[in-house]
Amino acid sequence: MKKGEILEGRVERVEFPNKGIVICSGGECVVKNALPGQKVTFMVQKVRKGKAEGRLLEVLEKSSLETENLCPHFGICGGCTYLSLPYEEQLRIKEKQVKKLLDGVLKKQEKEYVYEGIKASPRPYGYRNKMEFSFGDEVKDGPLALGMHKRGSFYDIVTVKDCQIVDEDYRKILVCAREYFANGKVSFFHRLRHEGYLRHLLVRKGAKTGEILIALVTTTQEEHSSELEGFRDALLNLELEGKIVGILHTENDSNADVVKSDRTTILYGQDFFYEELLGLKFKVSEFSFFQTNTYGAEVLYQTTREYIGDLSQEGEKDKTVYDLYSGTGTIAQMMADVAKKVIGVEIVEEAVEAAKRNAAMNGLDNCQFIAGDVLKVLDEIEEKPDFIILDPPRDGVHPKALKKIIGYGVDRLVYISCKPTSLVRDLEVFLENGYEVVGAVAVDQFPGTANIETICCLSRIK
Repeated sequence: MKKGEILEGRVERVEFPNKGIVICSGGECVVKNALPGQKVTFMVQKVRKGKAEGRLLEVLEKSSLETENLCPHFGICGGCTYLSLPYEEQLRIKEKQVKKLLDGVLKKQEKEYVYEGIKASPRPYGYRNKMEFSFGDEVKDGPLALGMHKRGSFYDIVTVKDCQIVDEDYRKILVCAREYFANGKVSFFHRLRHEGYLRHLLVRKGAKTGEILIALVTTTQEEHSSELEGFRDALLNLELEGKIVGILHTENDSNADVVKSDRTTILYGQDFFYEELLGLKFKVSEFSFFQTNTYGAEVLYQTTREYIGDLSQEGEKDKTVYDLYSGTGTIAQMMADVAKKVIGVEIVEEAVEAAKRNAAMNGLDNCQFIAGDVLKVLDEIEEKPDFIILDPPRDGVHPKALKKIIGYGVDRLVYISCKPTSLVRDLEVFLENGYEVVGAVAVDQFPGTANIETICCLSRIK
């Protein structure tokens, strides 16, 4: 294969997260976003050390696995990878991907581990409780668009008015916002020129409570106070299944394409909503971390509890648990009734404050939450853990923090990962330092997409 060459071939399999392995006359090539069984054309973009990478140009033949697609935006929008496949087939692909990655590192341990396969999301469609939509245009100088980035593009936006991973309320709110600002001819923030007003529309909804929080994110480059009032009224006039409890105006003048706040004003109601999870209540604000699939999160946390088992001895709760990278303290609160004390550590101060409020609201007095970097905070905590739960961000655990965690020598750990490639890198360090994986399971929190959660239970070799 040569760079720039256009070839065609059949997709043999897909490796995590979305790497289609295409077999063609020149050998194997990695083509992202191709599905198993498809016949595709692609352009070779990179050839190095016998490995080739290409860009998908066209699907010549659909895979026999594909069904009639539920979403008209699929393949154009960059949000989903597997939506044209039956959900059972999506699960099979992800289950094999995780197993292959785990086997690659766990073959080094003496004892075999138990792989429990994959647990499905209770809702394969309409499951998301948070969406960040972007303003822009689908083509240069085209009409105002509001939705997701076009696949493979940094600038072009697709209006995803029929998106299938959210419920009807999200779709109505998106259409209302786009039409309102398009009719008013309000400018959007141009990511290249760094000029314009409209940036993002953040929508969050409690799957259990039905409460909806909406935030319009703009720059301060223009003044549109009357339009903001009209937008608020247009939203409140929508007929929704849920109930809007808060509408916010968030100002952000950063050049980076991220949803953040320099200043937030309440246009209506309040700046938070409530959600429920496994019988506990959580107060969630605009930027609070909370699992984006409420029903899937219940599966994830119930499975974690099963791995942890009974921490008490002779009926007494005498164990101290560390919940590292604790976010808003969801896992810590799930553990509170089986432990003497749970200590959560999280670097985002707002998340820590939310965790404290949520624990108090749920009547839990044995949870302590500390704001700070895990790497530094571990040196400051006097109480040593009997058990550790890790739920790090996508990049995994910092290598120096990992050494400190291993240094506690706890008998068991549970590692929850949203990126299995980071997980297996960290597992290799655990194996080198006297631990073995006794059980693992994948949990599908993100149907239709290439993302997957994995839970591993580790035991110290005696």
